[in-house]
Amino acid sequence: MGHQFRAPLYGAAMRALITGGEGFVGQWLAAHLKDSGDEVAVIDVETDVADGDAVRRVMSDVAPDAIYHLAAMTHVGDSWEKPSEVLRVNVLGTAEVLAAARTRPQARVLVVSSAEVYGVVDPEQLPLGESTPTAPASPYAASKLAAEAVALQAWRGYGQPVIIVRPFNHIGPGQSPNFFVPALAKRIVEARRSGASSLRVGTLTTRRDFTDVRDVVVAYRRLIDNGAPGEIYNVCSGRDVAMSDVAAQLLELAGSDLTLETDPELVRPVDVPVLRGDAERLHTATGWQPSIPLATTLADVLASWEAD
Repeated sequence: MGHQFRAPLYGAAMRALITGGEGFVGQWLAAHLKDSGDEVAVIDVETDVADGDAVRRVMSDVAPDAIYHLAAMTHVGDSWEKPSEVLRVNVLGTAEVLAAARTRPQARVLVVSSAEVYGVVDPEQLPLGESTPTAPASPYAASKLAAEAVALQAWRGYGQPVIIVRPFNHIGPGQSPNFFVPALAKRIVEARRSGASSLRVGTLTTRRDFTDVRDVVVAYRRLIDNGAPGEIYNVCSGRDVAMSDVAAQLLELAGSDLTLETDPELVRPVDVPVLRGDAERLHTATGWQPSIPLATTLADVLASWEAD
């Protein structure tokens, strides 16, 4: 269901609380919200979002108008080793944040899920819309779908104004080298400095829909203003790119002729072959569309490691 663009619900500024506010996306979101005139508070890395008492104390202190729930264990590969911890943080953490937010009945809550919930899809299912069946293929994806169920129950059962986003792959300066693009950029820079001739990499045949994190956080702010409670919105570019092409672009930007060698140790047990999304629902609700080209994002990521 599309929702027509309308004027912001809160006007020019609001008091915002970001869980996971010190993480990669959280830092970019905080900067964007401040630029938009919002007051911003964050739940820091010392606070366990699954600790309901701690979250309620922060909620009482901040008294937010908008809550952006980003805090999560986000690394798909690590989730295979720590499935119980991923479920605790991602599902119970979401439940506790929503429970604490109910002390602020008018506060809108943006719950960040993941496009990983779609799982391994057939080519004819692309692009993936919000009504595409979900089929999580990793413990991380399963935890995110469970968190969605908790969020939707809060809307249906309590009338809590909760909006869910399913971001596809988002990248940019400051991202942890636990993820493919920053890891490869970092290692290209290191290899060039050390004089190495080759690099070990994981699977390069997968294709992903990449969006710059600086565009993603704009979508989040617009959805707090104009998203419909109880709805799910994809955040994506609508284009898929092969990891091999991303690698080739990074090598070209770095002026490097390194040889990339696939290392079986870096290949995940299950890797979704292709993800490409449809963000029409988001565009209809907010007017959002990505503005930063992939080439610019990759150049910025590479530059951030070169300056390190």
